[in-house]
Amino acid sequence: MNEKAGEQRDGFRTRWGFILACIGSAVGMGNIWRFPIMVSQWGGLTFLLPYFLFVVLIGSSGVLGEFSLGRMTGCGPIGAFGRCTEMRGNKKIGAMIGILPVLGSMALAIGYTVVVGWIFKYTAMGVSGGLYALGTDMEQIAEIFSATAPETENLAQSALVVLQGQTGNSIWLTIGLLVSMFILIMGVSGGIEKVNKIMMPALFILLLGLAVYIFTLPGAQEGYAYIFTLHPEGLKNPQLWIFAFGQAFFSLSVAGNGSVIYGSYLSKNEDLVYSARNVALFDTIAALLAAFVIIPAMAAGGGDLSQGGPGLMFIWLVNVFNRMPGGRIVGMIFFICVLFAGLSSLVNLYEAPVATFQEVFHLKRLPACLLIGALGGFTAMLIQGITSQWMDAVAIYICPLGAAIAGIMFFWVCKGEKTLEAINMGREKPIGTWIIQLGRFVYIPMAIAALIAGAILGGIG
Repeated sequence: MNEKAGEQRDGFRTRWGFILACIGSAVGMGNIWRFPIMVSQWGGLTFLLPYFLFVVLIGSSGVLGEFSLGRMTGCGPIGAFGRCTEMRGNKKIGAMIGILPVLGSMALAIGYTVVVGWIFKYTAMGVSGGLYALGTDMEQIAEIFSATAPETENLAQSALVVLQGQTGNSIWLTIGLLVSMFILIMGVSGGIEKVNKIMMPALFILLLGLAVYIFTLPGAQEGYAYIFTLHPEGLKNPQLWIFAFGQAFFSLSVAGNGSVIYGSYLSKNEDLVYSARNVALFDTIAALLAAFVIIPAMAAGGGDLSQGGPGLMFIWLVNVFNRMPGGRIVGMIFFICVLFAGLSSLVNLYEAPVATFQEVFHLKRLPACLLIGALGGFTAMLIQGITSQWMDAVAIYICPLGAAIAGIMFFWVCKGEKTLEAINMGREKPIGTWIIQLGRFVYIPMAIAALIAGAILGGIG
């Protein structure tokens, strides 16, 4: 995305504004409805130890690489990949390949738009007391979610359900989309940075408050026993390592799109190693806080810890919260946290296609946002009945493929001295060439492994 003559390109104004925005892009549904279940099902520390290892490896290579690629080129994926292949004599090849992660970001944003609609509805019900009024009747709670998110077998049936008005999510989906587009229209510094400076600290404070409250409940101790249990023999199970790897990979939001475009908005003076480390650290803290809320809460409320996915958040946890003393307040705060996590991720996902429209078609930000919002909203309406299948397909195939390609572009196609220079720009103590080897021979094979494992196991992360 090249600057026009006399026009200053928007960007992040502070280091922590950038870091908080990147944390917001990474902290999403995977942290809240997937991570706690992985911790529970795979034996607490037995899962966490390999997970922490993979977070360190991916944060030190993939996250850092995508930030550096974006800042080095000042472009989104299309321009960034084009710059890399231009060093090898053909800019067009890279630009064409760069379309893939942009499409992946758009596809994931479309699915996320539906989910954020669910979250807006449940947050509103939490604030109004409607969730608490459902009591502990599981059938009634499940019916509310089924009416919000009806499931169909294919796209045609999904569109028919929407046209017949049989989904209770369309208005909430529209609200979520409008809020996201408003933030994007306000720009990088005036919208994305400012909003994340509010939402991310609030998210951590509220999750911490919930975790402290849950700690005081009778029966919660059983949940902590799950979290802090280590079964050394479990570390011998290859599937454990695959699921821990997949969770770390997708949780850190490396897909060749959002991290690249956010990196392109950052000052040349900032230390990206420091930024990447903090993004990985706080994303992990957010996931742990979610686990410290959900697992002990499920234990205290007698919930089924084998439950995962949307059913965990929108059915089981509603039942559990409604059983607690102060359950109305707990449920309300929890869904506000989920809203902040979902909204910040959705903004990041839409930013890549918005920036691409600006770059390729030379549009101003407002019309680019309106066009992308219209396309995303229309498609999201149609896929409401197949949201799970849609999200699985994108997460399993397009996202890890985009991450692998971005890694190949930065660590292999881009000339070695340029790669190292991009990483060390703004850093007082330069990193050696080992970081390139880590990207080439550890991170890229890991990204390819995520693609293969996800296809075999039906989705991880």
